Amino acid sequence: MSTIPSLAITMGDPAGIGPEIILKALADDSLAAKSQIMVIGNRQLLQFTYEHLLQQTELTKEDLVNPQSLSILDVSLNSAITLGQGDAVSGKFSFACLDQAIALTLEGKFQGIVTAPIAKSLWKAAGHEYPGQTEVLAQRAGVKKFGMMFIGQSPHTGWMLRSLLATTHIPLADVSQALTPELMTLKLDLLIECLKQDFGIEHPEIAIAGLNPHSGEAGQLGTEEQDWLLGWLKQAQANYPQARLTGLIPPDTMWVKPGQAWYGYYQVKPNTADAYLALYHDQGLIPVKLMAFDQAINTTIGLPFSRTSPDHGTAFDIAGQGIANATSMKAAIKLAIQISQQRLQQSAVIALHN
Repeated sequence: MSTIPSLAITMGDPAGIGPEIILKALADDSLAAKSQIMVIGNRQLLQFTYEHLLQQTELTKEDLVNPQSLSILDVSLNSAITLGQGDAVSGKFSFACLDQAIALTLEGKFQGIVTAPIAKSLWKAAGHEYPGQTEVLAQRAGVKKFGMMFIGQSPHTGWMLRSLLATTHIPLADVSQALTPELMTLKLDLLIECLKQDFGIEHPEIAIAGLNPHSGEAGQLGTEEQDWLLGWLKQAQANYPQARLTGLIPPDTMWVKPGQAWYGYYQVKPNTADAYLALYHDQGLIPVKLMAFDQAINTTIGLPFSRTSPDHGTAFDIAGQGIANATSMKAAIKLAIQISQQRLQQSAVIALHN
């Protein structure tokens, strides 16, 4: 069984920076050496982007891969696209790219998908009512248990940051009601399984944040911790003896050690966790983006295949200018290769023993 994974890379919204960061990321020959990559998009548009960037910016042929050398699955694009001006047409196209990638992956053609950024508002304009790509992936794959995890490797120290969100794209006023013991158990179960399956960590340490300032300060600043979160944590530790669970850590101090590990600001290496479970969107993503804005990767866990994505948006305001940073896209491709290889190796071992 081959452990060279096949990956699909979706173009994302064609009016944004997706085509540019794909051309920049795939200029790294080492990615093609470790995987078989197919871009799900439009060859003509990629070729136009390539020529435009060479002619209108300071980029050179060394900075970009020539689309003629890529494997590209053409998705129909019947209307003209204006760089920097997304609309319902670009939204429809970006959805079609994702849909095609998922269908082919479920058929077994690919082991993983890397998604370039889309604009949710333009999906809606095109008639697709989804909160984001994560929900489409889960629905098409037929999974009920899934999560949004953000991963980044420090360019300063090599330390790996992993942060899972318990709740995602909901209003802050709804977080307290959305958090339940059942949801927390689902997310923790997903996280423990992901760390084992995708990173080979069988006995992880996981840090879990409190909800309120100072984790409620014994009920003085919020009662969720006293009412059920602490009890849930005690039961979870008993249910998952293979993991070490620490918490409930005050949200304002949970990120001190990760910050020190990321930047190397310490005399003795801090005792960091293998992963961090944040209870709502900004609690997990403000520190991640502060530390790792250009390196962070959004990955969907719980799927039968790997899915990664750069942790930034379409950046319509800089599309076509040649200044889009492809670091996160390249990191997303590298992580997809790593996870897919890990899963292929596990499958090979299981097949060997059977």
